[in-house]
Amino acid sequence: MRLTVESVSSLVFDDGTPVRAASAIAAFGDGWLVVQDDATHAAWCRPGSIRPVRVVDPVDGLEEFSAAAGTKHLKPDFEAACPVSLPGTGGVLLLGSGSTSGRMRASLVTLPAATFAVAGLEPVYRDVAAALGLRREQLNLEGACAIGDRLRWFQRGNLAAGTPTASVDVDLAALLTLVTGADPAARVTVGHPRFYDLGAVGGVALAVTDAVALADGRVLVSAAAEDTPNAVDDGPVVGAALALLDDREVLAVAALPAPAGEIHKVEGLAVRATTADGLRLLAVSDDDDPAVASRQLAVRLTW
Repeated sequence: MRLTVESVSSLVFDDGTPVRAASAIAAFGDGWLVVQDDATHAAWCRPGSIRPVRVVDPVDGLEEFSAAAGTKHLKPDFEAACPVSLPGTGGVLLLGSGSTSGRMRASLVTLPAATFAVAGLEPVYRDVAAALGLRREQLNLEGACAIGDRLRWFQRGNLAAGTPTASVDVDLAALLTLVTGADPAARVTVGHPRFYDLGAVGGVALAVTDAVALADGRVLVSAAAEDTPNAVDDGPVVGAALALLDDREVLAVAALPAPAGEIHKVEGLAVRATTADGLRLLAVSDDDDPAVASRQLAVRLTW
């Protein structure tokens, strides 16, 4: 598996403000929905336009959150975005990272009007933590993809904090029933924990930041080696990579090239097209600076 970064561009809304803290990307209508983990809006990237789309109501009257403003603890922290099919329409399911009650929510954004519905999922997060042998405050769920009738949900591990990179399978239909409000008491089953070793860069372990399911049932994940003591604080990123997974097995890991020596902390990954010898991918990165526009990378993968 080889990777080539074909282009890097900055993501900027039509009004000139930067797309902040890109944490996930998913196909949405005629474009892509890019999630901002520190804001109440996502960015709908369409041909010739990038406009905000609300994904959650203001939190304590705030639309954006940052450590500098002392409001980081309030952010919804949506870190995973998975395209889903619904009766008569389609949409994107956004999932919080966990670790605090405010981050244990889902937002379902649906077409054609980009409306949203939010649901608290604390019992589901509790079950995920139990399945992985973690305390709830250790959760840092950063990637999810649909595989048949299951949602495979990935924990971004941190060996320094004693948490492994892992995944669980969740009943997707039951989860969507809960999020849409069709059955607020729906029981969502969680199981089949898997644990992965993606290697390390400079002594810092690579950990999953996003995931996409491939047509053959395998999963491609993005990973970052970030030197941080816990699931909340940012730290220096010393490397990034993509990894190919087959159930529990890590088949291949390829370092993401660093054009001009710049390491991109890729937190969102999507398949743009399948080619005869691989894939064309879109990735988005988070520079952990709200004043800096997130980057979009066009990446070519060859087998």
